[in-house]
Amino acid sequence: MASSSPKPTNVLARASRYPDVIALAILALAWVFFFWRVLTPNPADQLVFRQGDFSGQFVAFAGYQYRRFAAGEVPLWNPYNNAGLPFIADTQAAVFYPPRLLVLALAHLSGGFSVQALQLEALLHVGLASVFVYVFVRRLTWSEPTSPCSGLASGLVLAYGGYINGYPPLQLALLEAGVWFPLAALCLLEATRGPRLAWRWAWSAGLVLGVSWMAGHPQTSWFVTYWLMAWLAYRVWLGKMGWRTWLVGTGIMGLVSLGATAITLLPGLEYLLLTSRAELGFDAKGNGFPFQDVIQFIWPGLVSLFSPLYVGLPTLLLSYAALRAWPGAAFWGWSAAFGLLLSFGANTAFYGLLYWIMPGLSFFRGQERAAFFVAYGLAILAGLGLAALARQDVLRWRAVLVGFSAALLMLALLAVFAWLGFPRQYNALAPVASFSAMIALLSLAVLWHWPQPKPILIAALLALIAFELFSVNMNAESNYGHPDQLISLEPPPLVQMILDQPHDQPFRVDGFRGLHDNFGSLYGLADMRGISPLFLTSVARTVYAHYVYNPLAWELWAVRYVFSERESFSTPTRLLAQGTDREGVVYLHELDDPRPFAYLLTRYVAVDSDAFAQALLSDPRFDPRQEIILLNPPKLDMPSVLPTDAQARVIEFQPERVTISSSASTPALLSLAMPHYPGWRATIDEMPTPIMRAYGAAVALALPSGQHTITLVYDPVTYRVGALLSAITWSSSAMLALLSVWRNQRLPRQEESP
Repeated sequence: MASSSPKPTNVLARASRYPDVIALAILALAWVFFFWRVLTPNPADQLVFRQGDFSGQFVAFAGYQYRRFAAGEVPLWNPYNNAGLPFIADTQAAVFYPPRLLVLALAHLSGGFSVQALQLEALLHVGLASVFVYVFVRRLTWSEPTSPCSGLASGLVLAYGGYINGYPPLQLALLEAGVWFPLAALCLLEATRGPRLAWRWAWSAGLVLGVSWMAGHPQTSWFVTYWLMAWLAYRVWLGKMGWRTWLVGTGIMGLVSLGATAITLLPGLEYLLLTSRAELGFDAKGNGFPFQDVIQFIWPGLVSLFSPLYVGLPTLLLSYAALRAWPGAAFWGWSAAFGLLLSFGANTAFYGLLYWIMPGLSFFRGQERAAFFVAYGLAILAGLGLAALARQDVLRWRAVLVGFSAALLMLALLAVFAWLGFPRQYNALAPVASFSAMIALLSLAVLWHWPQPKPILIAALLALIAFELFSVNMNAESNYGHPDQLISLEPPPLVQMILDQPHDQPFRVDGFRGLHDNFGSLYGLADMRGISPLFLTSVARTVYAHYVYNPLAWELWAVRYVFSERESFSTPTRLLAQGTDREGVVYLHELDDPRPFAYLLTRYVAVDSDAFAQALLSDPRFDPRQEIILLNPPKLDMPSVLPTDAQARVIEFQPERVTISSSASTPALLSLAMPHYPGWRATIDEMPTPIMRAYGAAVALALPSGQHTITLVYDPVTYRVGALLSAITWSSSAMLALLSVWRNQRLPRQEESP
């Protein structure tokens, strides 16, 4: 009696009636093991995120965000960096990103904000990435007995590959914006399973996409948006639903996404158009991978510090299997190829073409971030490839030849470098090539018997994927350091010295040294500088007119203290103290005659453009203590000399509210060291008054004679409109969810009734 061909075995189903529970438990254990040195409380074993963008940008902004929310305030404006910026509009601040709000709430309940809380937020998003792609690939391969194993393969490849464990954790917004793609793609998959578009699922995809945009990395969310549109188009074409269905689905997803994130999106768009980022051209935005970076698909670390293209040999073999035998795998293959081409940036003509025909691309620099498509596409292909292998022997001897040839090639290169006597190249290549050769041989051993895939072989392949990725990316020195490198939430001694001084008027510091990055927001010390990628063009032109030594910027933005590596300046200062920062010796200076935050004068020069104002400022003969440059002349007649009794003092200084008391026997011009920005409203004795643009960047008001109380309030229309739209969208979504639950509970009862 002829034996029947062996059927694929559902490995997890044999072990339990709940294969998904076991698969998710494996992913959870993998997450704990991968990050155990960050999670452990033992200082001897503990690792922390390295200082850089994570601490200087995200910890600093999250600390400010926490303080404001803990005080029951919405952080619309931040006076502590960039001479003041619209915090709600800075995308990377992620003011209303739901997981961030949850982390801050839990931190508040547990005693206060900490760097470890934000580290845990980053690690949890890595875990979310593995779970979301697991569920998506599980649904794609639902009818296959090995479907849970396919989801596991995708979850391991995505969460522990070179992309997510490269720079995304340190650039937190980049990580958090991308992890939502598989969940949104799952919603669109469900929306297109029937003969008609299931609009509720398209609505859900819009909500998930909105969460991605709220995470604070527009470039990655832009990637996610276009990829979801392409995925929906592919599903509509596959189901022969017609392009009207695609337009309807895209419209629902887009409108819901816009509504969900409007509270930060509308202020963010307003801000973006006024920042220096909008002035960057093709040359500044076309940077990408060098071509040799493709080596790092299997040989990580040979080209650059990070290896975002690294997925390993088993993943590439599984991707090949998927492309060879799984229906629909080509979509993910083409997506990965698109991302790879785009990641080369201006090194190929492909980017130049897309720059002109793809709306939105011209806003972003750093095209190597298109590795997002490669990482997610190959992770999905790895899961589909495992399902394809369980159907038939699609690799056959090709897999054997690929694995064997790769091993021989790596060993041959080692021998050549050793023989030719290039010790430096040999020492750099030897560890990576040897490890890759070992993985190639292990892959060969597993695939040799694959024509009859037994549970032990599937488990061995999954273990090999995890072993390779964990060995390369776990505890990477590029990302982690020892606890003594953790940024302190307590101000450094020189910063604390300033904070301890009695001050009755607001002021700023030049924190290029000593303070650094966005730490002004963390310590509550107003800095005219910052490292947020969004900087008002008008303010940046004054702050960075001279990059380090800039007395004009000190004057315009009411700088009182300067941190510097210089012991003396031509500008009169008093040396207060000497200390150290991360770059070495630093000195703290106090200006002998700092300009007040609120300053009265009467003489002015009226110009017709910011460019003219900047030209006047650069003239060494111009004295900003004697004259103010206004975009338009004031409506009040100004005397030629300011009376001696004139004075102005700040009596209230809050982020969104500044109150000044002034007195002068003649009309005067009030110059404030505040950026001129939409959304600020001014009143004089509770009567609205126009805000004038001074020096092409700052705020000025025309005051009539007498004693007055001037109040400036930041209350942007974009925030109020956005908040209303977001409230409508999220409340409507909640009502629809409740309605769906009610209907699902009611339907069985109706079917049972006669």
